[in-house]
Amino acid sequence: MGINADFARRVAIDTRAMPWSPSPMPGVDRRMLDRIGEEKARATSIVRYAPNSSFPSHRHPGGEELFILEGVFEDEHGSYPAGTYVRNPPGTAHAPASTDGCVIFVKLWQFDPQDDVPVRIDTPEAPFTSAGAPHGSTQLLLHVGPQETVRLLRLPAETKITLSARDGLEILVLDGAVRIDGDGLTQQGWWRGREEKDVSVTSGDDDALIYAKSGHLAHVRFPDDVAV
Repeated sequence: MGINADFARRVAIDTRAMPWSPSPMPGVDRRMLDRIGEEKARATSIVRYAPNSSFPSHRHPGGEELFILEGVFEDEHGSYPAGTYVRNPPGTAHAPASTDGCVIFVKLWQFDPQDDVPVRIDTPEAPFTSAGAPHGSTQLLLHVGPQETVRLLRLPAETKITLSARDGLEILVLDGAVRIDGDGLTQQGWWRGREEKDVSVTSGDDDALIYAKSGHLAHVRFPDDVAV
């Protein structure tokens, strides 16, 4: 399966307009944003757990990155409310579930093999800073590695910032609305591109909060047995 598999091509999606597709487990549905492979895949998805739904325990040989968008996500290691950022390094395992239901943003098989540090950040309680952030915005660094930087960026209303997309840029709108060059996105809108020029991100009439990952498309990894 290939969905938005050309990483050199710009993609902008209103994810809330997408239909939900069933996963192998009842009560767990997903919106596939990019994917190469079948159930074992390099993938970016928005996943919805119905109340009292779950997946059996499984391992993530390529790592798993999560951001909880709505509700409370759970596994045997803890409970993670909306706004929690999670990194499960390659080789880790868990049994995900949700008692009351949740919606999460998930990235699979996108870790550096040497990235072995679990991360759990309650972003609503974490401090943002202007240090190192694009002018006019504040940021919360979530992860900095040799091949990627992940952060939340908070833009006041009607603020324009510039971000590099040279080695890949990915944005998920968490709150408010933004315009990324000519692409307008509202909450849970998703954008991905790899371009030589910088990209402008402009907030709308209200403050905006975005997840931004950069640098990750310069060295793309895939599961060993997935054809690309």
